[in-house]
This record gives sequence, structure tokens and C-alpha cells, in this order.
Amino acid sequence: MKRVQLGGVIGAALFVMSPLIGYGQASDPIFADFDPKNFDDLAKVDNKLLPLTPGKKLVLEGKAIDVEGDEETHRIELHITGLTKKIGGVRTVVVFTNDYADDELVESEISFFAQDKMGNVWFFGEYPEEYESEVFVAAKPWIHGFADAKAGLYMKANPTVGEGSHYLGWGPAVEWNDFAKVKEVGQENCVPVACYKDVVIIDESSLTEKGAFQVKYYAPGVGNFRVGWKGDDAAKEELELVDFVQLDADALAKLNAGALALEKHAYEISEVYKQTLPAE
Repeated sequence: MKRVQLGGVIGAALFVMSPLIGYGQASDPIFADFDPKNFDDLAKVDNKLLPLTPGKKLVLEGKAIDVEGDEETHRIELHITGLTKKIGGVRTVVVFTNDYADDELVESEISFFAQDKMGNVWFFGEYPEEYESEVFVAAKPWIHGFADAKAGLYMKANPTVGEGSHYLGWGPAVEWNDFAKVKEVGQENCVPVACYKDVVIIDESSLTEKGAFQVKYYAPGVGNFRVGWKGDDAAKEELELVDFVQLDADALAKLNAGALALEKHAYEISEVYKQTLPAE
């Protein structure tokens, strides 16, 4: 299951059963029916629960359990860049995320999102780099259209309780198969930054971590502001929003440069990423 880095009633025709795995039970995740014709070329994501405005920065802090079973502090710095990248014929917004454990950088990634004409946000893949003692050790990207990967529906325009679970994306080459289900809507919740109303709570899990769930809280105009867990989630990650700002032009330019530097390395080491168009 993906650690945190980063609608409404959709017509029944939008959902199809996955041809990749045998299903039959109502609780099994499904794939949304992706069609590039459902997107324009604006690269604008203004979904009320996942607004990706260039220059927005969110910082979430908390704790998690590491692979040795020890508790560690955890901080996620999520930035919306001013960059776009065409994937599968769709212009996506580039999100740049840094992940710190005990104040040490352990992962940086660029990820790609786009909003369709109905207001639903789709996840087109990611390039994550892992570090030990802040030295690069591995990268496991998945990008829609390459190595059998496919985009997934990340946030509906109007999430509704009672709908089945759906895949957030599909990257079989790196065993990325996270899925989500809306659990509650219309909630209220507070974090150090503010108290929010009309909160939507979504459970996320994966085929490779059955019984383990990340619980994500989304607020209108903000996005994901709290993370919890339930079930057999070994990481037991708990995060809350501690900073929410809009970067000025100079800071945004530096942010874009950092994301492009990460992409440059991706082109140097990843055979999958080498096949993609550059961000711009």
C-alpha cells in the first residue's frame, strides 16, 4: 500500500470489471473505464476535495512504525508544481513530494494527476526514489501505458458512501495495486492548521496488503489533511496537516527546478521513464 505522499454518482457505464484478475464478489475492487477523450488539454485540477493548484504546499507530520518495528517521526511535504506532463494523450499535473523519517529524507517522488470533464481526478503514475542515509538506493516507477500499467480513478467529483471499492491505479511491474472505498461523508475534523467541515473519509488498501488500511481524510479546498490506519497495517502511520501555504513565484520556480532534476535522474536510470514525454 502506498504511504502518503499524495465523485459523486458516476454513471454505471464508467465502471468495468478488471480483465486482469478473476472477480466475482461484490466487495472486489473494480477499474474505472479510462478514455482520453474525456479530458481536455487544460491540466486544471479543481476537484473540491483534491484541488491541485500550482504552488500549493501541504506539510503533514506524525509518526509511523519502521520495518524494524520501531516508532519514527514522519513528515510529508507535498508540493503542486507548475509543470505538466503528457501521459497517454492526457496532460497531467506534476506533484512533487518529499518524505522524511526522523528528519532524514527517505523518498522523493513526482506523480501525475489529471481531471476529466466530469470533475473526477485520475492518477496516471509516479516515479518514486528511495534513499538510505539520503543516498539513492532504488526507484520503482509505474506510468500509465507502459509495462501494462493503467491510470486509476483517484478522487470522484462527488464521493458517495455505499459505492464499491475502485482501483487508484495499476502498476503490475512494481506490484502497485492500491484501491479505495468511501467510508464516511459530511464529517467534521480538526488538525493544528484548522477545523474542517464536510470531510470525506476514504479507506485505502492493496492486493498485496490485505486487511491493512490507510484512512485518509479530505477537506473541501484543502485535500488530504489527516491520515490514520486500521486493521493489519504494520506501519500504523498517523499524520495531520501542520502547514498549508501558497508559494510565491520564486519559490514555485525553485520547486519546478527540483522536480525537473528528479525527472532528469529518472531518464538516466529508468527504462520505463525513458519512454515518456518530458515534463514542461
